[in-house]
Amino acid sequence: MARVLITGGAGFLGSHLCDRFIKEGYDVICMDNFITGSPDNIAHLFGNPQFTFIHHDVTNFIYVEGDLDYILHFASPASPIDYLKLPIQTLKVGSLGTHKTLGLAKAKNARFLIASTSETYGDPAIHPQPETYWGNVNPVGYRGVYDEAKRFAEAMTMAYNRYHNVETRIVRIFNTYGPRMRIEDGRAIPAFISQALNNEPVTVFGDGSQTRSVCYVDDLVEGIYRLLLSDEVLPVNIGNPDELTMLDLAKEIIELTNSKSEIIFKELPSDDPKVRQPDITKAKSLLNWTPSVDRRAGLEKTIADFKKRLNK
Repeated sequence: MARVLITGGAGFLGSHLCDRFIKEGYDVICMDNFITGSPDNIAHLFGNPQFTFIHHDVTNFIYVEGDLDYILHFASPASPIDYLKLPIQTLKVGSLGTHKTLGLAKAKNARFLIASTSETYGDPAIHPQPETYWGNVNPVGYRGVYDEAKRFAEAMTMAYNRYHNVETRIVRIFNTYGPRMRIEDGRAIPAFISQALNNEPVTVFGDGSQTRSVCYVDDLVEGIYRLLLSDEVLPVNIGNPDELTMLDLAKEIIELTNSKSEIIFKELPSDDPKVRQPDITKAKSLLNWTPSVDRRAGLEKTIADFKKRLNK
């Protein structure tokens, strides 16, 4: 039975990956220090003989007993509210954490997959964003701690591939949503849903004309799984190209929650990207992957999860 280590495995994406690999028959080792992850996300897996949990900070030396076939490095704050509050930890997990997990992959002769991000493209001058675009990032801006941590992680990953012959994969993840997102996550969808369910004003930044392309978590996990098992070494975008404005997304969530909330507008944060849409031509051709979950259907599942946790 193959063994996989998932760092950040108690986070939103990491916990769904734990579920998927267990379903596929793998032995899963979940590693997390709960800075932004939660034991609630993996509570249903405790007691499962295929699941092991290790409480550990991956910026320190990592020890895992026995063989490993795959390592997925998903440990990192991923929401602006987190990496603005935890700037140094964000930089350390992208740099030191990536170095430590790549060293483990080399020692175990394991295939390594790094969770990168659409934020490597910054505020893009090309739309939609293909993997060949080098990005437009402010390295000394507030968001630079996350953007540059991920760009460094990609460079480190390619260095280990080229110099140490470690099998590596790079996924550039676009905006993803679904059950288990933190209620206080700070990103648009959890913020809109929690505000709407509480009939509070729904906060839209700027005039709401900035766009995002949102992908349901099950689709993302499928793309990541296919990429891990593929032969592609260079980065691959995984996301849903169905683009919409933040104002339209807020209106849709208010409608789906039958909320009495009104929309209010606040100042746009520094370096906030004006557009975000993945070019998924590469994922389609190499992985035979396209997202299949309709946005409204995915939002309904996410809203149901939030209702349960908010006791609504």
